[in-house]
Amino acid sequence: MSYATVNPYTGETLKTFPNASDAEVSTAIDRADAAFRAWREVPISARTAILQKAADILRRDSDAYARLLTLEMGKLYAEAKAEVELCARIFEYYVLNAEHLLRPEKLPVADPAEGEAMIVHDPLGVILAIEPWNFPYYQIARIIAPQLSAGNTILLKHASNVPQSAAAFERIMREAGLPEGCFTKLYATRSQVEMIINDPRVHGVALTGSEDAGAIVAAQAGKALKKSTMELGGADAFVVLADADLEKTVKWAVFGRHWNGGQVCVSSKRMIIVDEVYDEFLARYRKGVAALKAGDPFDPDTTLAPLSSQHAADEIRDRIQQAVKQGAKAEEIGPSVPNQGAFVQPTILTEVSEDNPARYWEFFGPVSMLFRAKNEADAVRIANDSPFGLGGSVFTSDTKHGAEVARKISTGMVFVNHPTKVEADLPFGGIKRSGYGRELLGLGLKEFVNHKLIDVVDIDARF
Repeated sequence: MSYATVNPYTGETLKTFPNASDAEVSTAIDRADAAFRAWREVPISARTAILQKAADILRRDSDAYARLLTLEMGKLYAEAKAEVELCARIFEYYVLNAEHLLRPEKLPVADPAEGEAMIVHDPLGVILAIEPWNFPYYQIARIIAPQLSAGNTILLKHASNVPQSAAAFERIMREAGLPEGCFTKLYATRSQVEMIINDPRVHGVALTGSEDAGAIVAAQAGKALKKSTMELGGADAFVVLADADLEKTVKWAVFGRHWNGGQVCVSSKRMIIVDEVYDEFLARYRKGVAALKAGDPFDPDTTLAPLSSQHAADEIRDRIQQAVKQGAKAEEIGPSVPNQGAFVQPTILTEVSEDNPARYWEFFGPVSMLFRAKNEADAVRIANDSPFGLGGSVFTSDTKHGAEVARKISTGMVFVNHPTKVEADLPFGGIKRSGYGRELLGLGLKEFVNHKLIDVVDIDARF
């Protein structure tokens, strides 16, 4: 595993970084553990004051931070700017809410002899965060904001193709006044990740990434008896009912599948359209996708970004070929994408039968699978016919009924009339092979705390 910044648009290697040594990893754990012992005693208001400073720094230098995102993983510059602002809002959510979310909870007791019982939320200690490349800052913010607020300290193992983004976030937190050791990025190897998990001073691991990586890390954490959270893949259903406003729905479909180059775990990968509007939806969707413009992600006219690497582009093209060999129909859409850059031609897959393995894959790029549903009930059946359970959406003119349909879809998140709302004040997480645990809000804040009972009992109470 080598850490390097390779521009996905030009293919140029801009900077490389050596892997961490075992001694560096050991020192980082020492410092994180020492920092935790002091940080846990810092008042919550003082912890979150540092988060506010970090939010201010992100906004002050948003152009520079966004530029780095585009250089490292190729996302559109406008999307990079939005990611920087989202991180600032996540920090500010905990500035406003952490103190009351962590307040001790008094328990109602059935018998006064039980005493005065309460639940307090104590930090656990050092947490390992393993994060992916598709949202280099957002993935960091949504784990460190709640965990620093709770009083934990964090070691970050980021993806190997976004090393400068990891380093930039570490500098932001230092400038904001975070004590040394409270947040440390490590250019760690896979063997060092296992070493960190097995260290008794490390009390949890949060991973966002692939199914394969999640299975390995979850097994390591389980063997070490450490708490873990896993945010893994997704193949979100985009369900279109007969009464949907097709003009607006198609616009959301094009966006929902192709933002961030289609490299989003909660993007609309499976479009499930009831029979009576399927043909019209497909015709409109073809036009919408064809209008996308692939090119330089710094160009404001570009609407389709390259993939994060040439390897990622080659992998997607290979998966399309495998789907076709198993009987699917592939239709390339729009003008040819540039030869320069890690681009993949936008592709629509249809006739993906239930015995085609591709039906159950996650395509991490501009590939749309379309399914014709007989009716609403069939659409729900197809939506639930997936090993994943992250997000999804339902489009309809009857929003009350849309919410009823959403209740029938087995995922961690469902949105009515929007492909996905990624916000600072909404929880994030899934079920099935999409993982377990939640990030953001109070749910994420309390994933790595000790929910400790304190009960003050009358010494003369009966047994």
